[in-house]
Amino acid sequence: MKAPDFCLPNQDGVEICLRDLKGKWIILYFYPKDNTPGCTTEAKEFSALLDEFENENAIVLGISPDSPKKHCNFIEKQDLDVTLLSDEEKKVLKAYSAWGIKKMYGKEYEGVIRSTFIINPDGEIVKEYKKVRAKGHAKKVLEDLKELINS
Repeated sequence: MKAPDFCLPNQDGVEICLRDLKGKWIILYFYPKDNTPGCTTEAKEFSALLDEFENENAIVLGISPDSPKKHCNFIEKQDLDVTLLSDEEKKVLKAYSAWGIKKMYGKEYEGVIRSTFIINPDGEIVKEYKKVRAKGHAKKVLEDLKELINS
């Protein structure tokens, strides 16, 4: 399946467009909110493995509805290396079905469904993870990426 195209600002306000990344593997992960426990765990694990992803010609991009300024603070506070994109209008979240109805304590509400997509160098989604558990997820994605590259 072709990955929905997008252009979003990163933590420094620089626009990043999917179409400009053709020729590379892309790890696109959607997360609910900066500086929350699960999201911090996920971002730190992706940051810790960033060199290994880069060795596989892969770019890691995290996307949440938080503003570039919040992303900047999150990166500084947690000493992160990942690039974070801001989707304040939730258009990209919705295009990837990473926005929807969630349940907590019996209540339903709309929010970010923690999801990750591996996009191949041709711009196609080759693997997706829905309702991700943050701990250990980055390592699993890296293992799957290596398997995809070598298959």
